[in-house]
Amino acid sequence: MMRKAVSAFWICCALSLSASDVRVTNDFPAAGYVSAYTIATGNPYTDDVLRECSKARGRQNEPAVAVNPRSTSVLLASSNDYCGTYAGSPDTGPFVPSGPIWLGYYRSENSGASFVSSLVPGYPGDQSPYAALAKVRTASAGDPVIAWDAHGRAFFGAESSGDPSGTVKTFGDVWVARFDNPAGEAGNPLNDGKRYRGASIVARGSSAPNLLGVFHDKTAIEADRTLGRCDANVYFAWSRFNGNGANAVYFARSTDHGATWSNPQKLTESVQSVQDPDIAVTGNGNVYVTYRTFAFVNGLENTISVAKSTDCGATFSRPREVVSFLNYAPRDVSDPEPIPIPAKYLDDPERESDAGVEAGVSRDCGDFSNHCAAGYTFFREDSSPRSTADQYDADHEWVYIVYAATKPGTEVSSGTTYGSAGLGTGSQSAAYFIRLDGATGSVTEPALIDNQATGHQIFPDISADGGVLHVVWWDSRLDPAYSPARPAGNTASGVTVPSLNAWTARSTNAGTTWIAKTRVSTFTSNPNYEQFDNRTVPFAGDYLWITSLGDFAYATWTDWRNTVPGTDPREGTTDDADGADVLQCRTFDSTLNAWTSDTCPHAGGLDQDIYGSVAP
Repeated sequence: MMRKAVSAFWICCALSLSASDVRVTNDFPAAGYVSAYTIATGNPYTDDVLRECSKARGRQNEPAVAVNPRSTSVLLASSNDYCGTYAGSPDTGPFVPSGPIWLGYYRSENSGASFVSSLVPGYPGDQSPYAALAKVRTASAGDPVIAWDAHGRAFFGAESSGDPSGTVKTFGDVWVARFDNPAGEAGNPLNDGKRYRGASIVARGSSAPNLLGVFHDKTAIEADRTLGRCDANVYFAWSRFNGNGANAVYFARSTDHGATWSNPQKLTESVQSVQDPDIAVTGNGNVYVTYRTFAFVNGLENTISVAKSTDCGATFSRPREVVSFLNYAPRDVSDPEPIPIPAKYLDDPERESDAGVEAGVSRDCGDFSNHCAAGYTFFREDSSPRSTADQYDADHEWVYIVYAATKPGTEVSSGTTYGSAGLGTGSQSAAYFIRLDGATGSVTEPALIDNQATGHQIFPDISADGGVLHVVWWDSRLDPAYSPARPAGNTASGVTVPSLNAWTARSTNAGTTWIAKTRVSTFTSNPNYEQFDNRTVPFAGDYLWITSLGDFAYATWTDWRNTVPGTDPREGTTDDADGADVLQCRTFDSTLNAWTSDTCPHAGGLDQDIYGSVAP
């Protein structure tokens, strides 16, 4: 009853907020980045990385956001933050990509009306008093995930790679950082999640080069907020890759607020490729881990499965399949057109590989080494499931699951090598919802959240706490070039156009019906700008995120409204005029017979941001 009363209070207070999208990542001179140490203590501190982040106009993607269950005024957000990439380079260049890609720490104390941007402590170059508390060993970090407990503590999870000594090793660790209220649980909730308490490694990779060893990725985190038998436990799940394509989902728990972690336990057996775990905790404290399988590896169907724990995450049942679906996975045949760029002139320190994709096939296409046969430019996407439960619901053991999939009946011949339902076959992507009853095992039929005749629906996410379900997804219904035969934002001639908006919906009856279907991003973005791998390919991240408490909800997404388009001088007379090139400055070095690196990376060509909005 007390939990319900508290929830009702915050629902009441949140209803007066109006929706307006807000920039979460303030890596530009008029705002800048502030040390997490300064945010918590008021004591001034800065370093080369934070100075770079304050002028970078760099790249951020894969947002995470979580509302404080003790006060909807406080939101914490994160992303893969590339703002420090050129830290240490002189203002006029040469710009050397030796700085970290790290985990953002973005804080709002006004319900998301504005954010102060920072980085989770422990990044290479951090010399603040907090740096010594970070027990991590890598030069980069990403795949951010966030959870709150019910006592003012917040937890940031990450995968990490990159050897600080500069070798080709990819350590492949996963770790969790923890924050609390400087005054303890009795302190003003407005200060919850503000003080950094350190970071702990959950599982270590094998330090092999180029992802060939044990590498942990695809993270998920949740904390128990039920005030019951498992209260304040923190749960973490991830995919464990071993270099030969046979990976598994692992799980660990912490019973001391993220300070230490149990030995990882394998949740999946007898399948060769499983990814995208997510964690849901029901009102009775039971823990559910969902994940997906890939048909092209297993020779079976694309499925979502779930494993259940009834002892606070100590042990799990054998996983069971809950739904099968038609995958939506844009792919094309690789058709590289290499250009000579010596290693000393690379613009990016690292890039994720096409691990898990069929040989000779690419999941993201652009220029030069990333060119694909059909000539389209597109970012990678897949049918990634997300799940949650309402921890304030003591009457049901319901797990809510959303995923994107090919909408049956929309399959068409693409007329090219491109395909989203198999090479040569295009399709429309739609956001689906199912509800699993953990007590009985029953599953509702997959239902479209917002059935539209046009547009792709991509990367849905769901939140449930407080009796109301909220969903966010990317939607290309406003794409003037939309066709199920092509990737989002591509014309038939391969020209990219603005195509994506963030949309949200909510349900007050456990997902039976969906209302308030609303476009929350005021700007339609072109997601296909070539900002990665030496400005040759787009990357939008692998997820969006929504958080909620009752009727209050806040959604975050990757956004390109501030990207400055341009031309790529390396294309010369062969310029494909695809509308995907970004502003960059290069000259040709006749001695090396190669183009130089970009000498104006702060000019806006890399300006990819995280935006957010209160959801209706």
